[in-house]
Amino acid sequence: MIDRYTRPEMGALWTDEHKFQTWLDVELAACAALAQAGQIPRKDWTAIRRKAGFDVKRIRQIEAEVRHDVIAFLTNVAERVGPAARHVHKGLTSSDVVDTALSVNLVKAADLLIAGVERVRAAAARLARKHAFTPMIGRSHGIHAEPTTFGLKMALMVDEFGRALARLQAARETVRVGKLSGAVGTHAHLDPKIEAAVCKKLGLRPAAISTQILQRDRHAEFAAVLALVGTSVERWAQEFRHLQRTEVREVEEFFGRGQKGSSAMPHKKNPVVAEQLCGLARVLRGYALTAMENVPLWHERDISHSSAERIILPDATILLDYMLDKLAALVSGLKVDAARMRANLDLTHGLIHSQQVLLRLVEKGVAREEAYRWVQRNALEAWRTGRPLLELAAADADIARTVPRRELAACFDLKRHFRDVKRTFRAVGLPLA
Repeated sequence: MIDRYTRPEMGALWTDEHKFQTWLDVELAACAALAQAGQIPRKDWTAIRRKAGFDVKRIRQIEAEVRHDVIAFLTNVAERVGPAARHVHKGLTSSDVVDTALSVNLVKAADLLIAGVERVRAAAARLARKHAFTPMIGRSHGIHAEPTTFGLKMALMVDEFGRALARLQAARETVRVGKLSGAVGTHAHLDPKIEAAVCKKLGLRPAAISTQILQRDRHAEFAAVLALVGTSVERWAQEFRHLQRTEVREVEEFFGRGQKGSSAMPHKKNPVVAEQLCGLARVLRGYALTAMENVPLWHERDISHSSAERIILPDATILLDYMLDKLAALVSGLKVDAARMRANLDLTHGLIHSQQVLLRLVEKGVAREEAYRWVQRNALEAWRTGRPLLELAAADADIARTVPRRELAACFDLKRHFRDVKRTFRAVGLPLA
């Protein structure tokens, strides 16, 4: 169950109050531009500017009768403005207001999501620097592979969310577009200069071309980016889930005083936040599919996209904002067990250094396939008996006559796996002192 949402800024963007206020902002910007162009008398523009407002409850009452939300909104505005309201919505169609206002909100939502990604990166960067040289086992197929460091793992997270940041910035630009081009996009009743002035005032770019609506590939791209960022959240949540397994236990989510992990088993400390994030990412991917289904509309417009967007765009932005907030908190509170990491490195009695033994034999002139057979037979014996690979390899006649024991022992030194750490950190923008 999702705990109480503690970041109200995103949710506030999608309230009826904010929606109607943004619609009013669009209408007033259009009236201001028309007044500037001499198409609205100065006294009428003064009345509009001074009196324009709305009442959500009243709009709902009107909508119950007229069954059209924009008409209900305009009717309520006219009730407040009086005769000068005849100039409001001049030359516009509903989608001019709704789509342009939606773009304004999506840009604001993108800014909040960008800030969320930056918080995740900052939390990961702190752990990366702290554990730059904390050794741990790297795994492929879930099986011990070769040593790495926990800092490198977290630097990888910083790098991945750097790409998430760039994608969100690009998606923000994709939806930072408005249109006031009329019923089928021909500007038949409103000069494109008015559209340009309104968009500039609202922080948008005018669409180069539109129909009655802004084309929905823009919104699909935005939703797809949200889904991809959510999938990166899941990728790292899943990583922390695996590292918290009892057999691994290299990291743990924060476990608060009084927290309980199971109704039946008092010993349980479960990766509940990470599991929650993995499940929520699936919802985001579903929203992205719906956004893509909204792209192919009939001719210059139908409204099959509208009902779906009223669900998926608020939900997706609120959900990803929540997920980023939870991931940042998870990483900031992560308990890292360096001693357990070291113990897990030693679980396989040196098997993780098998490649270095292989490479040393090749350097000594042994054919790679032959050297592989020599190392593998000792590695399999180490698996079977639990004896250290170094001990077995040093006793192997073929290996012993090729590589002196002192050189062989050097193959089991962890330092080799640390030699590129500083360069890697610089490459991802995390220079170490």
